[in-house]
Amino acid sequence: MQLFKQGAEAMGLALTEAALAQFEQYWAYLVERNQVMNLTAITDRDEIAVKHFLDSLALASVVDLEHKRLIDIGTGAGFPGLPLKIAIPSLEVTLLDGHNKRVTFLAELCDQLGLEGIQCVHARAEERVAAPDEREGYDYATSRAVARLNILAELCLPYVKPGGAFLSMKAVDSDEEIGEAEAAIKLLGGEIRGFHDYTLPGTDIRRRIVEIRKIAPTPEKYPRRFARIQREPLG
Repeated sequence: MQLFKQGAEAMGLALTEAALAQFEQYWAYLVERNQVMNLTAITDRDEIAVKHFLDSLALASVVDLEHKRLIDIGTGAGFPGLPLKIAIPSLEVTLLDGHNKRVTFLAELCDQLGLEGIQCVHARAEERVAAPDEREGYDYATSRAVARLNILAELCLPYVKPGGAFLSMKAVDSDEEIGEAEAAIKLLGGEIRGFHDYTLPGTDIRRRIVEIRKIAPTPEKYPRRFARIQREPLG
């Protein structure tokens, strides 16, 4: 855990002993439940600490998340939203996923960790946005989901209030994908403000956070039904 703690400090996060204990619990329950359901291909303790936990915490080096509201879309096993919540208790988090078994796992885990100010929601992103306080109700939206940026932008930007941002977690070789998404992002009320590249501690793995600021409200007709988003991506 020493490398993990030092890596978090390099990102501006001083993890308490209580937080470190919660990360230990997270790892243990993730590995336990992964034996009966597909949550992660990575099960080694140190690899999870770096490739999942620290990678998630990298968002905190880009924006100030204290006392903010964040939605993690397509959260899977909770990345990046749940590690951010553990490290920054004042952050209000919604973990959204379309697979009920994953959401049940996350709800059980959050209960075990004694976390407050976190929601685990089973829903499709393009449908959940119509619920009260969801559309343009968040300071930040984020996603580590494997999808093209023009598709993710249509699913995520409608949740972000003007002045907030969609923080998309990508590989460093995503220049072509980012260029492909620029027109869609503008149409949805966003603007690419920059790329934040980083190396995961103790590895040569390079990652990128694409910062997309919300400069205008998203037109009400977005997001469209997912089948249409896939069939006719904006761009």
